[in-house]
Amino acid sequence: MAEIDLLASLPKAKRNIQKRKDAKDPAVVAVAKTYGEMYWDGPREYGYGGYRYDGRWRAVARDIIAHFGLKPGMRVLDVGCGKGFLVKDLMLECPGLEAFGLDVSLYAITNAPPELAGRLHLGTAEKLPFADGAFDCVLSLNTIHNLTRPAAVRAMREIQRLSGGRAFVQVDSYRTPEEKELFESWVLTAEFHDYPAGWIAVFEEAGYTGDHYWTIIE
Repeated sequence: MAEIDLLASLPKAKRNIQKRKDAKDPAVVAVAKTYGEMYWDGPREYGYGGYRYDGRWRAVARDIIAHFGLKPGMRVLDVGCGKGFLVKDLMLECPGLEAFGLDVSLYAITNAPPELAGRLHLGTAEKLPFADGAFDCVLSLNTIHNLTRPAAVRAMREIQRLSGGRAFVQVDSYRTPEEKELFESWVLTAEFHDYPAGWIAVFEEAGYTGDHYWTIIE
């Protein structure tokens, strides 16, 4: 299990933390947690503020392909794939790679690029509908923290089951009380979050042996 930043090439998101904090209330959070149109393509206070393909994941895809030595014919799963942009870019960067995604959001899957038809599955990370060792690599970026801690442990066990440890997971975290305060001002959907040591405990409890990194609001 190694800490490695495979999203280093991703442009930094522009966040108006004070505006989000001022707008956040239980009704906004409840809408965000439905992961419907408002979360993806509604006003920024509900989520992404418009989640559209712009190719920004291609550099990340290249880094993932290099890190795991992925080749045409290999199978990759993105757990929490949203609209499938990383799935698309993995296939663009490695023609012949068999890339798939899974997400709880029917809206995201039905608004994915048309070339991903049949590659994106509706489901939950807690119970992945695939056989043991079905993938050469499993990814989950900024998704597992949307589960409760017990559910996060189950999801990590599932990722381990499918990948045998050839996996990469990134989750929300913070290193200082100040970063924790910033995170709590911004976050809408996270059910469980902790300092890195707390996440490592989750990984170890699940028997996860893959790689990991943190998304930290700064």
